Amino acid sequence: MLTLIHYTLCPLSRSIRLALSECGLTAELAEEEPRTWRKEFLELNPAGTLPVLIADNEQPICGVYAVSEYLAELAAEPGGDSRRFALFPGDAFQRAEARRLVDWFHRKFEAEVTTYIFEEKLHWRSRPQSDGPDLEALRAAQKNLRHHLSYIGHLMDERRWLAGDELSFADLAAAAQLSSMDYLGDVPWQVNEAARIWYARVKSRPSFRQLLNDRLAGVTPAVHYAVLDF
Repeated sequence: MLTLIHYTLCPLSRSIRLALSECGLTAELAEEEPRTWRKEFLELNPAGTLPVLIADNEQPICGVYAVSEYLAELAAEPGGDSRRFALFPGDAFQRAEARRLVDWFHRKFEAEVTTYIFEEKLHWRSRPQSDGPDLEALRAAQKNLRHHLSYIGHLMDERRWLAGDELSFADLAAAAQLSSMDYLGDVPWQVNEAARIWYARVKSRPSFRQLLNDRLAGVTPAVHYAVLDF
C-alpha cells in the first residue's frame, strides 16, 4: 500500500494525487503541515518539502519530480500495465516538452504566483510584527497569474493538451497549481477563455473529484471552486 504525505492545498502534492488517480493507483493520505519542520518528517525528507511517497518497500521517494518519474517508470517496467496512464507520453521530444512544462508550472508559476499568494493570504499572521498582507506582493502575483493564463491560452490555441495531443503530467501540474489558487478565489478566468476551457476539461476528469472535495480548516473555498461548468 502506497502512502502519500501531502498537504491539502500544496499544488505539488495535488499534482501527485491526480497522477496516482490517473494511473489507477491507490495511496493512503497522510497530512503534513508545511513549515513545521517536525523531526519525524525531516528524517524521511531532510529537505522538509512535500510531497513524499512511501513505496511498498517503505522507502521514501521525496519531491514532486522524483515521485512523478517513479510513477512514470512503473508502467515501463517489465510486466507493467502498458494501458496505464503515461505521465510523459509520446516520443523523446514530446516527453521533453511535457517535462519542460512541468518545470514551468511547478517552479516558475510556483515562484511567481503561488508562493506570494500563500504567504500573503494564509501565512501572514505568523510573521512577527506583521501589519497584514503585503498588498503590493499580492498585486504582483495576480499580474503574473494573468501572464500564465495567457501562456496556457497560447498553448491551447496550437495543441489539444498543454504538451501535445495527449494528456500528460504537464496538464496535471498546471491544473494543480491553478486549483490551489482557484480555491482561494484568485484566478481571473475571464482573462483567457481558452485557458478556462482547458481547465474545465481537466477539472471534469474523475481524478479531480478528490481535489474538489478538499476543504482547508478555517478557509472557505470560492463559490465556484467545485462547479464544473464555471
